[in-house]
Amino acid sequence: MTELDIAEVARRAGVPASTLRFYEEKGLIASTGRRGLRRQYDPGVVERLALIALGRTAGFSLDEIAGMFAPDGQPRLDRRMLADKADELDRRIRELGVLRDSLRHAAACPAPSHMECSTFRRLLEAALSGAVGRRGDRGPGHRDRR
Repeated sequence: MTELDIAEVARRAGVPASTLRFYEEKGLIASTGRRGLRRQYDPGVVERLALIALGRTAGFSLDEIAGMFAPDGQPRLDRRMLADKADELDRRIRELGVLRDSLRHAAACPAPSHMECSTFRRLLEAALSGAVGRRGDRGPGHRDRR
């Protein structure tokens, strides 16, 4: 199969060319050369970009994702790290479920003021204690640059 230029890779992967250049700078992908001023990529880069997107969606940092590839570019997934991330997502899903239910209650609560609602007050206490709404340095919504 022939090489793909940066515009075609960007189109197939659904990311801007600037993201491809950034990923290349971070060592996540590599171009095979240039045709004129346009970077060229092996067609397999699209699959690698899909793996990167999946990792980002799961909440892995770009550095963590970079460590998931062997020097030859093949995926080298640490099963323990994947299981730990799944556990982290389970915790976050439980937290979000409590938050969702609390917000639905607050939206329909018959109390004259949310501050008079015991359910809403428990939500505030949970937020204050860090049990709901705070994330550590790394969470499913964390982003570093792209």
